[in-house]
Amino acid sequence: MGFVTGMLAGFPRRGLDPAPLLAEAGIDLADTASRIPVERYAVLYNLCIDALADEAFALLPQPMPRGSFEFLCRGMLGAPTLGEALERAIRFLRIVLPGFRITLRREGARAELLLEDAGSLGGERDAAARVFAYEWLLRLLHGVASWFAGRGLALDDVSFPYARPAHAEDYALVYTEHSSFDAPRLTARFKSNLLELPLRRDEAALAGFLDNAPGKISMLYRRDREMVFRVRDLLRAALPTNLALEDVADRLHLSPRTLHRRLEEEGSSFRTIKEATRRDIAYARLTKTTDPIARIAADLGYADTSTFYRAFVAWSGVSPERFRQQLAQRAPRRGAAADHADRAR
Repeated sequence: MGFVTGMLAGFPRRGLDPAPLLAEAGIDLADTASRIPVERYAVLYNLCIDALADEAFALLPQPMPRGSFEFLCRGMLGAPTLGEALERAIRFLRIVLPGFRITLRREGARAELLLEDAGSLGGERDAAARVFAYEWLLRLLHGVASWFAGRGLALDDVSFPYARPAHAEDYALVYTEHSSFDAPRLTARFKSNLLELPLRRDEAALAGFLDNAPGKISMLYRRDREMVFRVRDLLRAALPTNLALEDVADRLHLSPRTLHRRLEEEGSSFRTIKEATRRDIAYARLTKTTDPIARIAADLGYADTSTFYRAFVAWSGVSPERFRQQLAQRAPRRGAAADHADRAR
């Protein structure tokens, strides 16, 4: 949900109410414990762009005109290598996003993508808009590069230029588990040999890709992270049995080493997926049921309730009981939001 609220941060600047768009996409902002299906997120992405007439969500001083995403992709098409394609994309973005400094740097076996807003995104009052602007632009460049290369491109680590946000746990699934914060600028590091990859998409493929774009960019993470989702589904189906890496590898007819490598190529790890799966189920059970805490812990495969408590506090910053209390306190607001959504429909 943190990505959704960030996407909407520019609406107050235009004096617009996003409630009708949320209703059309089937998203309730008050239901903070729920995960947003990627398909609904992609729908909201395009609805916001249409409403704002700005592909940068009214987050920057200068709007990013409709059609910019298409021209960015067409500019990359036909480049001899991924590195050249990214250089073309950066030159184009410098024109349509003058508020950002974007640089691609290579040093030996490492490469770095650097993003810096140079003060164009405002101060603390606009913190949510600034965070999402960086999240969006990195996802845009990384997602399009992965699509043109025909594979997920692993980011070794990313330093973000802001304090750790509440939804930072999801960075492990969207970017990399090696994320840090409070850096002077955004720096995404990866292996420089990826820049020598050939582009595997032609004009015909691009024509199909541009259908429902640019919201489709958020769908790339689902398709390009096939192994992440296969592992997650196996872990979920096996609960309360607590599968080890070796167990999952055996069920996928892979060696543990191969599974580790495939997950690393998709920018994740077995431990990260396991923790995210348990966390999401715990949030859902605490939100939608009255099951005792001990039962939830047992169903998630924890050896004892105290271990689950420690894990939950690490995820959310509060105990499971306090989490439920906070939900109960917000219950009237959630009902009001649902009524508002019904009126919008």
